[in-house]
Amino acid sequence: MSYFDREDGTFKVLVNHEDQYSLWPDFKAVPGGWTDTGVKGNKQHCLDYVKQTWTDMRPLSLRRFMAEQAQ
Repeated sequence: MSYFDREDGTFKVLVNHEDQYSLWPDFKAVPGGWTDTGVKGNKQHCLDYVKQTWTDMRPLSLRRFMAEQAQ
């Protein structure tokens, strides 16, 4: 079983330059291109945070492009 499948692990929430979110095991180093949001806890806590925060699934570059086209 992968650590990501565990419900009892401690995770942190990461975000990349496109404002995309991911859960990451707390004991692992943050991979390149990702930033720790400071949110940490059990899997459900982290998933709840991501669900509440990541309300627009479009990458940041696409949102910016679409905003420019709308002007």
